[in-house]
Amino acid sequence: MAKRSRARRPVKGGSRKPAPPTRRPLRARAVRRAAPLSPGTLASTEWLAAQLERPGPRVRVVDGSWHMPNLARDPRREFEEAHIPGAVFFDIDAIADRSTSLPHMLPSPVQFGRQVGELGISNRDLVVVYDVRGVVSAARVWWTFRTMGHDRVAVLDGGLRKWRAEGRPVETGPARVAPARYRARIRRALVRDLDQMRRNLDSRAEQTLDARSRGRFAATEPEPRAGLRGGHIPGSLNLPYDELYRPDGTFRPPEELRTAFATAGVDPARPVATTCGSGITASVLALGLHLIGHRKVAVYDGSWTEWAGHPDTPVES
Repeated sequence: MAKRSRARRPVKGGSRKPAPPTRRPLRARAVRRAAPLSPGTLASTEWLAAQLERPGPRVRVVDGSWHMPNLARDPRREFEEAHIPGAVFFDIDAIADRSTSLPHMLPSPVQFGRQVGELGISNRDLVVVYDVRGVVSAARVWWTFRTMGHDRVAVLDGGLRKWRAEGRPVETGPARVAPARYRARIRRALVRDLDQMRRNLDSRAEQTLDARSRGRFAATEPEPRAGLRGGHIPGSLNLPYDELYRPDGTFRPPEELRTAFATAGVDPARPVATTCGSGITASVLALGLHLIGHRKVAVYDGSWTEWAGHPDTPVES
C-alpha cells in the first residue's frame, strides 16, 4: 500500500527564509611583526640607529669590548658609563672555558647557551656586536656566535667610537634584560686546536695567517704576556690586523681588503687558519676574509699564548 504524503502546514507570513549561519566570535589575533632583516656581515651606524627607532622586534645589541690586561681597563665599568641604548655586555673572559689557564677559550655549547640566554638573546634574534675601539674584540664575539651555530650576527662597522663621533645617543647603568632560551651547537670547522695546528706543520693543508704586529711576528718586539717566546708558527704568513681598517676604525672596502690579503701572500683558493696572541685579533682577519667571500677560514683558539707556552712547539723568527 502506497504511503500517503503528509501535507505541510503553511508558514505564516509567507515562505520562511533560511536562518543565517551562526558565527563564532573572532578571537583577537596576536600580530607578530616581522623580525628585522640582516644588514649583512657589517652593520652601519645609520642602519642600526634606524632599527632602534622602528616598532616591533628590535635587534639585540651586544657590547663585546675587551682590553689587554696590561692596560688595566675595566670594559664592564666602561659599558655602564656609556653604551648604545638597549645593549647588553658580553664578557669575553667570563663567557669562556674557565677550566683552562688560557685566556677566553671557547666555552662549551651548554655554557654558551646558558650565559647568552641570561643576556636575553634567543636563537632567532638578530645580533649586532660592537666594541669601543672600532672592530676588534667585536670580531671575536661575532666569530664565537657563528662557531656556536648563530648566523644572524653582524658587527657594527666603526663601533662605539664612530657611533659617539656622530652624536648618537648612549645610555648609562647596567643592562636590563629578560632571560631567554638559547641552544648552541658548535661548528668544529670554524675552530682549530693545538693538535690540528701541529699536524698542519707537515700537511700544509691550510695557510696559517698571523694577525700580530710585524715586530712580534719577527721576535724583534717583546710579547705582552710574560714568559712567552717571540716569533711565529713555522710557515706562517703575517698580516697585522690593524691594516684592515680605515682611519675612522671602519673596515676598508672589499677591493682594498683583497689587496691586503694578496700582498700578505694569502692564496684565496686555499683554506686559512688565523692566529694572533689569544684569539681576539685572529678573529678580525677571519672577519676580513669573510667580507671578501672566503668561507674556508678557521681561528686557532689558543693562538700564540698556547703555542709559545709549550716548550716542544717549533718557532720561527
